[in-house]
Amino acid sequence: MKTLQTSLQNKIREPKNKKSAASPALILLHGRGANEDDLLGLSDYLDERLFIVSARAPFSFQLGGGFTWYDLEEVSRPEPKMFAESYAKLLQLFNDVKTQCPVDPAKIFLCGFSMGTVMAYALALTHPGSIKGVIANSGYVPEQTDLTLQWENIKGKPFFVAHGKYDPVIPLVFAQRAQDLLMKADAHVSYHEYDMAHQITEESLNDIMGWITKQLG
Repeated sequence: MKTLQTSLQNKIREPKNKKSAASPALILLHGRGANEDDLLGLSDYLDERLFIVSARAPFSFQLGGGFTWYDLEEVSRPEPKMFAESYAKLLQLFNDVKTQCPVDPAKIFLCGFSMGTVMAYALALTHPGSIKGVIANSGYVPEQTDLTLQWENIKGKPFFVAHGKYDPVIPLVFAQRAQDLLMKADAHVSYHEYDMAHQITEESLNDIMGWITKQLG
């Protein structure tokens, strides 16, 4: 499988249905203890026009294997140095996707799960003019970091927010908080609570599939 030479290990799925020289793109960001293969399995179900890049978090997760974006000081408080390094590497990967891949730089989406969602929010809310939309699964907005989040610049920006009602890892209240923040900033929010735990289910995946295809038109 092809990869992009950049700041983070990754794997690429090229469009199965290429409509133009510059394809819409989706960057996948996994959760703690996983790797770039974790969310890449979703690519078979997503819109065939997408150029998909699945990134690997930069730090080994010592407690359970796989990789992580940062350590936790508490549920919603990333360890600052690791978070800052991961953010910088994600930003570099994002810029490299725009400049080195056959994608439309105006149509790059982010899709995260858990910690990957936190990273997706971090990038989208600091560079809102560069991100077409965000799929946020089972995560939270990184309010307790040194980032300056540009809430004033996300008016009309599409966000798909999905969370399990019975999530034991990141409680539902964090998704509700994200919804409140995004709605207050006049983003276009598609918010969903599911009868699930900390996961992506067939039901939530079906909704994601429909949402992103609608965004592509």
